[in-house]
Formats: sequence, C-alpha cells, structure tokens
Amino acid sequence: MKDKQLIVTAIKEGTVIDHIPSESLFNVIAILGLDQLNTLITFGNSLESKKLGKKGIIKVSDVFFSTEEINKIALIAPTAKLNIIREFEVVEKVKVEIPDRVEGIIKCVNPKCITNHEVVFTKFTVVSKEPIKLKCHYCEKITSRQNLDMI
Repeated sequence: MKDKQLIVTAIKEGTVIDHIPSESLFNVIAILGLDQLNTLITFGNSLESKKLGKKGIIKVSDVFFSTEEINKIALIAPTAKLNIIREFEVVEKVKVEIPDRVEGIIKCVNPKCITNHEVVFTKFTVVSKEPIKLKCHYCEKITSRQNLDMI
C-alpha cells in the first residue's frame, strides 16, 4: 500500500503556528479569537510529531500576531513555533517563549485580589516556566497553567 498524505493548501501571506500540544490546540484557537476572523484558517489536530507524539497546527491567512498574542500562545502552548509566511515562503521562524513578566492578559485566581474587584491592570512575575507558575503582583497568589484564565 502506498503512503498517503493529506495535502493542505499553502498560504500566500500569514502565520503558521506549529508544534502545538494536541490538548492545547482548541485553547489556542479560543484565546486568539480565531473563530471571529473572516479569513482562511486551516487547523489539524493529533498529527504525528517526533517531538510531541501528537501535535496540532494552525494556518492563518493574512494575519500576523502581536507580541501580546504570542505571549498568550506561550502560556498555554510553550512548545509552539510560528512561521511567518510572505509570498508562499517562510521568511521568519519564531519559537514562543514565556516572558519573565505577564501583564494584562490573564486574570488572578484569587477571588479576593484587587484586580477582580477594581479596574486594575493585572501583573504577574513568572516564578517558574516549566511547570508554569505566575505570582500576582498585588496579592502574591501563585497561578499554575491549569488555572490560567485569559482576559
């Protein structure tokens, strides 16, 4: 039997997010608001990967992500890599990295924290990148990956 592969159309301009852990794919789609975009989006899940076993991939035509959006990806899919596409060619590869500080993109898990009761910009210091642990600037509560709640 011949090897069969599914061919997915290349994008002319845009971003490919590769090496997403399979269990994080739909979280990445949600936090980036990809369901709200009116552009070509292709995604695959549970694809074979030598590094991850199974992985997800997202191709987004005509979209280039901001630093804030890349930081969001890093928090829930730290193995992800972004390929920037111009004229059907990869012109840049970006490995996501968890920043040392996370500001304005996640909520504090402490229900008594001031950030949950007043209009205050959230700030966290990254205490550990693997496993991820974030310390709130205001109440000092530690948040882990399973408790991340994006704003």
